[in-house]
Amino acid sequence: MIPSQYDRIFTKHDSKLALERTAEMRFLGLAQLKTEGGQTSFDNGAGERFIYNQEHSEIALGYAITRKAVDDNLYKTQFHPSNLGLIESFQQTKEIYGANILNTATTYNANVGGDGVALCSTAHPIDGSTIANRPTTDVDLNEATLLNGMISIRTNFKDMAGLKVFARGRKLVVPPQLEPVAVRLTKTELRPGTADNDVNAILTTAGGLPEGYMINDYLTSPYAWFLLTNIDGLSYMERVKFETDMQVDFVTDNLLVKGYERYSFGYYNWRSIWGSFPTS
Repeated sequence: MIPSQYDRIFTKHDSKLALERTAEMRFLGLAQLKTEGGQTSFDNGAGERFIYNQEHSEIALGYAITRKAVDDNLYKTQFHPSNLGLIESFQQTKEIYGANILNTATTYNANVGGDGVALCSTAHPIDGSTIANRPTTDVDLNEATLLNGMISIRTNFKDMAGLKVFARGRKLVVPPQLEPVAVRLTKTELRPGTADNDVNAILTTAGGLPEGYMINDYLTSPYAWFLLTNIDGLSYMERVKFETDMQVDFVTDNLLVKGYERYSFGYYNWRSIWGSFPTS
């Protein structure tokens, strides 16, 4: 079985509702200079700005073992591998749903709501301005573009009031096709791709990438790449854990086995990710 990958991208939360809603808040802006004997400035602009929705999906699958197989003592030989297959089907389905958040990161989903733009956008609105978490022109993964992404996260990410947030790139996420590039960029002590004796700045700039890189086998683009940050915002919510049940069908005498779980993938803070989506 393929080890799980979604849990290295999304933060797990337990849910008790059919629809979870998360509010993005605007707090206070910068403190203001006060003159001697003058009045203190008050910021009354704090409050709710955007709402993000996350509605859970029901996931189910089953299989049948015939009465003859049970009678002929084939139950044991069929049940165990079939159950392992059922588990693998659910696991890979979950990976596809999780990766879909990244695969569709440039498309705005009105059901999710939020700030009215896609997860990765050049114009996330904050009070009085906009902020990008993708380059103006999508770029291939290389030393310069990775460094620019890491620096952009540190220098440009702000909260709703325009205050800097402590955002740093922590992990590079790439499809299998970009693994050789990711290895060269993050595993060499000296500057990659040159004969110079310079240090590899990727390992130290803006705190480096403390969690290195990871491959997501379910990314659909062979060129897109992502930087995850230390800001929590990509969410996996579990409403009902994976469970199995079985019963004998009265009409066919087949042993019916089924699995079920309920969950959703979503996001509530675009500052958790930075992405580039070149097409070649």
